[in-house]
Amino acid sequence: MTTENIVWHPHPVTKENRSIQKNQRPCILWFTGLSGSGKSTIAGAVEQKLYELGHHTYLLDGDNVRHGLNKDLGFSDDDRVENIRRIGEMSKLFVDAGMIVLTAFISPFRDDRRMVRDLVEQHEFIEVYMDTPLATCELRDPKGLYKKARAGEIKNFTGVDSEYEIPETPEVIVNAQELNIEQCADKVIQYLNANTIIFSQ
Repeated sequence: MTTENIVWHPHPVTKENRSIQKNQRPCILWFTGLSGSGKSTIAGAVEQKLYELGHHTYLLDGDNVRHGLNKDLGFSDDDRVENIRRIGEMSKLFVDAGMIVLTAFISPFRDDRRMVRDLVEQHEFIEVYMDTPLATCELRDPKGLYKKARAGEIKNFTGVDSEYEIPETPEVIVNAQELNIEQCADKVIQYLNANTIIFSQ
């Protein structure tokens, strides 16, 4: 596939214009962690708080996206890479729209998360690591997936027969085992305030 005859068309309304209009700095809040670590729950709680503060957001959830955009992908390593690539490109568009986009994906590989970070400008990718131990995630097992994986009914399941690479320098670390949902969400909001992503208190 070639792009030699495809030319980027600039438009008069810029990311900066959209950001000023929304009174926020656009970014990707990338929630990563094992299945059952609390990614979707905490991302949803953070979005609720941002909404109440008057900010413009959109939440991309792993399972929800696989119902549409990525329904053609499985869970092999190659498909996982393509899953994150597509999400990264879509998140970049949301950032260009001046939005705060929250994503809740296991995204087990560091290279994939780095790939998304490199798509946007410095400080526009905020990695939120849900630091919940495997034993706790497996005990919760809200979707019964660990049980199926241990029984051999699911292959390439992260934490069982597929590796999860822990973030080396995440911007935010959230321990949902020690903090409740409200406290976890507040920790992310505090980071956004401290780094002038949002301007609400």
